[in-house]
Amino acid sequence: MSGSSDAMGLDQRAGVDDELRANLTSFVARNFGDSARMENVEPMLGGHAGLTFGFDVFKGGEQVGGYIIKLAPKGVRREGNTDVYRTAPLLNVLYEEGLPVPHVPFAAPDEAEFGVPYVVMEKLKGREFFIWEPHASFDLADAKVAPLWRQVAEVLPRIHQVDWQEKLPNWEKPRELVEEISRWEPIYNKALEPSWAEAADKLRLKLLETMPSTTLRGIVHGDYQPGNALFHEGKLTGIIDWELVRIGSVLLDIGWVMFCADKNFWTDNIKPCVPILPAELADIYQRGMGQSLPDLPWFQALAAYQLGAIACLNVRLHRKKQRIDPMWEEFAQTVPQFYSEAMKLL
Repeated sequence: MSGSSDAMGLDQRAGVDDELRANLTSFVARNFGDSARMENVEPMLGGHAGLTFGFDVFKGGEQVGGYIIKLAPKGVRREGNTDVYRTAPLLNVLYEEGLPVPHVPFAAPDEAEFGVPYVVMEKLKGREFFIWEPHASFDLADAKVAPLWRQVAEVLPRIHQVDWQEKLPNWEKPRELVEEISRWEPIYNKALEPSWAEAADKLRLKLLETMPSTTLRGIVHGDYQPGNALFHEGKLTGIIDWELVRIGSVLLDIGWVMFCADKNFWTDNIKPCVPILPAELADIYQRGMGQSLPDLPWFQALAAYQLGAIACLNVRLHRKKQRIDPMWEEFAQTVPQFYSEAMKLL
């Protein structure tokens, strides 16, 4: 789900201000020549903790490229998902491996050009499939939607099998699985509903009690589902929104997409558009990985626990008018179901 993170709800809604337009004009001239011009600058939805804008570059009457720029937020410590630049080397490794991700031809970790670090990616064809309310351009017949989910599951093993130790040495210290559980405790404890925090804590203890003793490590997207994939004419063209990427247990990603696809977790007001079962996604993934992975239900339960914690925080922020987003009132109805269904899986 676009934005499911520590920064969920920080979707880009600002306009294109004069400072950004001036900086982009200088950027285009510097990288494409004085005769190049910039057109179609617009904010893009999504972007997690960064600010995301699209723009096109023209020379004469011809377009020479379409690009997406992600800027780090000002006044925020650059760490984890707010460290926009960290995605640049990773995306280029995946691109060189032939994976459907954006190429990053320009990036900088300093503030010289835009006042904050940035990455500039090449635009990919297609549109994301927002699973709760898909864009009107998508045909929602089961026979059309099922292949979108299958393609997402098919690409995932290729990401997880990239040799991160060879290709990304010293990029980032792996996150231990126990931290994937414990880091959410202070977040769900901010819930306005004490019953949510109580249910979350019981689930946390159960997850710790049943935690797998070993796990596969690799590149973890962190919000892997069709809402962060682009599709053009029914074909997957790109996996996007990598701000939550980390090195950790790769089964986090397949657990997350299985959770999103499992209608048992969702109330009627916010059912995902998914005509296949989580078990099919698990089968596709295991075939791609070349092995049986019996711990997948545990990771699906972990995904429910994590999104439950995110909802605890964001429902609070919405109701206190600190970050207004009516979507969280829809999620509020299904939070107790996240916890109860996860306990059943465990």
